[in-house]
Amino acid sequence: MIKRYTRPEMAALWSDDARYQRWLEVELLAVAAYESLGQFPGGTAARLRERATVSAARVDELEATYRHDMIAFVTAVAETVDPDDARALHFGLTSTDVVDTALSATLVEALDLVLAGVDRVRAACRRLALAHRDTPAVGRTHGMHAEPTSFGLRWALYWLEFGRQRERLIRARAQMAFGKISGAVGHYANIPPFIEQYVCEHLGLTPSPLSTQVLQRDRHAEVVLALALTASSIDKCATEIRHLQRTEVGEVEEPFSVGQRGSSAMPHKRNPVSSEQLSGLARVVRGYAVPALEDMPLWHERDISHSSVERIMLPDATTLVDYMLHHLARILDGLTVKPARLLANLEHGGGLVYSQRVLLALVAAGVSRDDAYRAVQAAAMAATQGEGRSFRDALADNPLVEAHLSHAEREGLFDWHAYLAEVPTIYERIGILDESS
Repeated sequence: MIKRYTRPEMAALWSDDARYQRWLEVELLAVAAYESLGQFPGGTAARLRERATVSAARVDELEATYRHDMIAFVTAVAETVDPDDARALHFGLTSTDVVDTALSATLVEALDLVLAGVDRVRAACRRLALAHRDTPAVGRTHGMHAEPTSFGLRWALYWLEFGRQRERLIRARAQMAFGKISGAVGHYANIPPFIEQYVCEHLGLTPSPLSTQVLQRDRHAEVVLALALTASSIDKCATEIRHLQRTEVGEVEEPFSVGQRGSSAMPHKRNPVSSEQLSGLARVVRGYAVPALEDMPLWHERDISHSSVERIMLPDATTLVDYMLHHLARILDGLTVKPARLLANLEHGGGLVYSQRVLLALVAAGVSRDDAYRAVQAAAMAATQGEGRSFRDALADNPLVEAHLSHAEREGLFDWHAYLAEVPTIYERIGILDESS
């Protein structure tokens, strides 16, 4: 992934040096396990751990000749140690014993970074939800004004949604925390199962119950799908901000720093570019879902068609989602909310958003639902078709409404507080008030 969308913590995890260092750790642990079984003289593992080093540049140089990265890696490491000790390196192992086990450990760490980003986003959503529980806003369906609602509820919704994404990522992490050191076709013919157990235990992994030459790629696909789902929730939140920042809406504004400029041509512009960036990057992450699924059906015990995909897909997907989460948290932490504009938009339709309360009041007063609906709809259409009357005035002109609802009763229906009455109940139910949530 390009530096523009990469945080240093994730970049360090996926660097070439980090990858080869992880491979080396798997090799050294395998030697230690073999030594404990008496396969190598005492002290071999300690000497290798003290002296063995690996240079990404040297591996690349050797790979140019060998056309095999694992052979290049083992050769590069062997050059740095005593020849007798070097014989213990890669003993009984196949390439993917090292590669897949190391990759699992890396992905577990990468998901931990992603989960930290999810927690930061959830904390920001919770703050907005609590701060604006009683802030009135217009609810929209089909992009049109619907009914009054709590502005805090939408952030509580995102808090819950990112909580579900957190659960998915944790499940994916658990499925990824497996290693595999079982030989060329997975039957331990040339390597005792104890070696796998020892290495995995020291890496915080669990031995795969059954493998071929590789770990099965449904594990990796689950990780990518969880990342794609998380990216789509980020996109959903960013899209909401983008809409609410439109000039015609103007209810929120993402952070606009001192010295920032919105347009090369129009000095007045304060565009939601950060949120737009997140929507764009989500498309990239979602694009990895299909190749992740296509990596699952490998030929027989293993082919290599998945390898080239994963070299791009896994670092990019984890890196992008990690970046997106922290970027979204920054936006939410600095989001400007405009309560006056929220209220003005709510009142923009002249009371149209209260049409259901009028309908229900008429039905409660003895009017049939169909007659009540016709009367309220006629008043609403008169108010929206440019006839110069507000919804209140149009209702007053309707004989059926006048006959069943007094002026005071009608006015009492135009009250947004009634729509927020059960919001505290919702907050209690979802647990957002709990400090530990």
